[in-house]
Amino acid sequence: MKVSIIMGSYSDKDIAFDVIESLKIFDIAYDVVVYSAHRTPNEVVNYVKEQEEKGTEVFISIAGKAAHLGGVIAAHTTRPVIGVPGKTSLAGGMDSLLSTVQMPTGVPVATVAVNGGKNAGILAAQILSVGDDDLKEKLSDYKLKLKSDVDEMNRKLKEDLGA
Repeated sequence: MKVSIIMGSYSDKDIAFDVIESLKIFDIAYDVVVYSAHRTPNEVVNYVKEQEEKGTEVFISIAGKAAHLGGVIAAHTTRPVIGVPGKTSLAGGMDSLLSTVQMPTGVPVATVAVNGGKNAGILAAQILSVGDDDLKEKLSDYKLKLKSDVDEMNRKLKEDLGA
């Protein structure tokens, strides 16, 4: 199983690193490249086709501003596409968010929060887990860890309050 991460610009690398961090938790193989929907559209299409042949099951796009990358990817594959809108100077990334989430019927791009790379990686893991019991177990363990973290916060709060 494999996830392909496509950044619209090298400036998106910190978000990509967040995606990768999440994928590594679940031992998911990935590839990451920079291709622009507007500056290198042919390369985007070629990469998507090549990665499908290599077994990519989920694509993750990371783009700011016009953020058309996810839509271009989704137009050329039947595999799930997750869009991560990048934060910009315009209303904190609302331009990117709307460009990523407002897709025409038939060309869906699942969209996470602005700069939501970690959730994009986790969502990719959840999609891939549909056919993988080992991955389902890793995700279940991950969710238990999240619960444990909140339990620890409550314990610390009570300690701080002297309760």
